[in-house]
Amino acid sequence: MTDASLPPWTAAQTARLARWGGERAVDVHCHCLPGLDDGPRDLSEALALCAALVDDGFTTVVATPHQLGRYDLPERAAAIRAAVAELNAVLRQEALPLVIVCGADVRIDERITQLISSGDVLTVADQRKHLLLELPHSQFVDPLPLIKQLSALGVQTILTHPERHRYLAADLGRPQAWIAAGARLQITAGSLLGAFGSAAHDYAWKLVEAGLVSLLATDAHSAAERPPCMTAALDLVAQAHSHPFAQRLGAVAPSAVLRGEWLAEPQEF
Repeated sequence: MTDASLPPWTAAQTARLARWGGERAVDVHCHCLPGLDDGPRDLSEALALCAALVDDGFTTVVATPHQLGRYDLPERAAAIRAAVAELNAVLRQEALPLVIVCGADVRIDERITQLISSGDVLTVADQRKHLLLELPHSQFVDPLPLIKQLSALGVQTILTHPERHRYLAADLGRPQAWIAAGARLQITAGSLLGAFGSAAHDYAWKLVEAGLVSLLATDAHSAAERPPCMTAALDLVAQAHSHPFAQRLGAVAPSAVLRGEWLAEPQEF
């Protein structure tokens, strides 16, 4: 689907593109597909979330339902691809100017490289260039060996929401090692605003201040309980540091990932 097939951008989308640049405003991590995980329960909730994403200025969203872990189900990749096609069709019917792209939030698993090769684990936009990798919430599993294996396959690891893993205890050493091995860190926009508590908030900003963060994403799950808040997060980062720095995290890097371009090592503000 091309942008030419979309309804005109809304005022919020136009404002986002004007302030932060680019042809698209991209969210690389969002649980927007109905009935597949802990995101929207049905189509009505999915549409409400999509409307909230449009109101937050997004034009393109990577749908990232959970894969592996407790969502280790047969034919899940096929179900995700079908759900993306169905949601895009409904968005056109509803005249919502938003494009949904395939992806997944993948729980760390020793089978990942094999499952990428077979097409059973989804990479961002199905390009086999970037994998969103989620660590367990309660027990630490070192992703360093997998990061190296994926890099050898030509797949760059993007570690999702490290700031929300309490077992890292605000550690910088482990993230630095992951980055040195080729991985990049994705912080949840809401963490910067305190939406996930003080520990996640403080660690998120510590990672930002240390120059270890490559991109921001919403990790939105619903319009009501975990809505997108990228506009507020970008404004806060720009106020704390600079507009170009916030632009890299919230606009330049997500667009590069959508194009399948590997991200260089993160830069300080």
